[in-house]
Amino acid sequence: MTTASSAAAPLVAGTLIAEQASAQIATRTHQPVDLKLEVNGRRHRLAIDVRTSLLDALREHLAFTGTKKGCDLGQCGACTVLVGGRRVLSCLTLAVATRGPVTTIEGLTGSDDRLHPMQQAFIDHDAFQCGYCTPGQIMSAIGCVTEGHAESDADIREYMSGNLCRCAAYPNIVDAIKQAKPQMQEG
Repeated sequence: MTTASSAAAPLVAGTLIAEQASAQIATRTHQPVDLKLEVNGRRHRLAIDVRTSLLDALREHLAFTGTKKGCDLGQCGACTVLVGGRRVLSCLTLAVATRGPVTTIEGLTGSDDRLHPMQQAFIDHDAFQCGYCTPGQIMSAIGCVTEGHAESDADIREYMSGNLCRCAAYPNIVDAIKQAKPQMQEG
């Protein structure tokens, strides 16, 4: 009997050490980390949990509520923001992993209070109805144009397919993007 119990001792000790290490790691992940985040041209300092999504950092810690939480699974596009000029689903991006300046819908209007050409085009073409998905649609549309994916209606539909609109304003969204594209390329 003593042989069996002494043979099991390393297994029990190893399990206890692994459990202690897991507890230490779990404790560290719950401690806030310092984060510097540039949003809409302003630098912000945050102390957040490492598991905080960029979406939650924007909405809950910095009060940029224009970015919407839709599905929280990366399937609807309501949370789309630009990071370094590229489209990002902020619900799937960890805030601590964000590299580059973040632009939200609130950051599109300039100091002269003029609307961004894409915002104006969405108004001109009635490219929204309930409006919930509109911030993500506009941010994605800007990305679509700047990434060079707005050459045809088919391209626009393909590269905007990650943004869902329950009101089905899709034809108007395509028209808005076509209107804003030349104005965006001028400036």
